[in-house]
Amino acid sequence: MSSLTDVSTHALTEAQQRIQQDLLTALDAFAIPEPLKGAVYHAVMLGGKRVRPALCYATAALNSNSNYAAVRRAAVAIEFIHCYSLAHDDLPCMDNDLLRRGQPTCHVAFGEDTALLAGDILQSMAFEVLGSRLFDQGPAVEPAIVLKQMQILATATSKMVNGQVLDLQAEGKHVDQTQLENIHRNKTGALISAAIMMAAVTIFNGTDQAIPKLREFGLAIGLAFQVQDDILDVTAATEVLGKTAGKDQQVDKSTYPALMGLENAQAYAEDLHNQAMSALAYFGDHAEELTKITQFLLNRKS
Repeated sequence: MSSLTDVSTHALTEAQQRIQQDLLTALDAFAIPEPLKGAVYHAVMLGGKRVRPALCYATAALNSNSNYAAVRRAAVAIEFIHCYSLAHDDLPCMDNDLLRRGQPTCHVAFGEDTALLAGDILQSMAFEVLGSRLFDQGPAVEPAIVLKQMQILATATSKMVNGQVLDLQAEGKHVDQTQLENIHRNKTGALISAAIMMAAVTIFNGTDQAIPKLREFGLAIGLAFQVQDDILDVTAATEVLGKTAGKDQQVDKSTYPALMGLENAQAYAEDLHNQAMSALAYFGDHAEELTKITQFLLNRKS
C-alpha cells in the first residue's frame, strides 16, 4: 500500500506534468526577441515544485462545474508571476543568489539587465494570458470571472512586492512573530492564496460559504509553506533544495527557526497544517486533491 507521502507526491507530480505543457504552450504564443526569450524560458521552464498551479487544479476539483480553460489560464498566470518574482529576488541587489532549481540563476546565465527584463515581461504576460482565449474549447469565460481573476492576481502581486520590501528591511534586525508573519503573509502567502481564489471564482459566487473557508485554508497553507521553507534552509542540503542552503543565516535574515528555535518552528508548521486541514473539512471528500497537496507541503524535503 502506498504511503500518504507517496500519494501526495504523486498528486503534485501529475499537476507538474499538466502545467509544464501549458506553460510551454503559453510561452510559445509570445514573440520575444533573444536574448530575452532565452532568459524567460530559463526562468519558467527549469522545473520547480509548481505548487501554485497545483493548488489551482486542486481547488477546481472541488466542483465539476469549474471552467477548466479559466483554471488552466490562472495556473499559467500565477506561475508566470512566481517565476518573475524569483528572477528578481535572485538579483545581486536583492538576495544575490547564484543557484535556483539546481541551475544558475537567471542573472548568472543571462546577465542582470536581461534577468530584470525577463521578470518585467513575465508579469505583463501573466495578465495577457488571463485575458486570452488560450486553452478554450467551448464558450468564452464570462468577462466578470476574468476581471475577478485579474483583480485577485494584481492584488496578490502588489502584496508580494510589499512583502519583499519588508523582508529586505528586516535583515539584520530583530523582529517579533507578528512582524515576521506580516512579511510572509505578503511575500509568500499572497500568491498561494491567489492560486486558490483564482480557481474558486470559477465555481463559487461571492456569497457562498466555500469562499471564506478557502480563504482560511489559503492563509494557513501560505504561512505554513514559508515556515517549512525556513526550516528546510536549516535542515536540508543544497543539492536537495536546488538552491543554496543556509543562505538565510548568512545574510542574517529573519526566519522562524531563528526567532523561535527549530523544534518550535516545526511544531508551528504542524499547527498551521492542522488549521488548513480544519478549513478543508468543510468540503468533505471533495477536498481530496487539496488534502493531497497540503500533505505534500508539510512533508516536503525541498
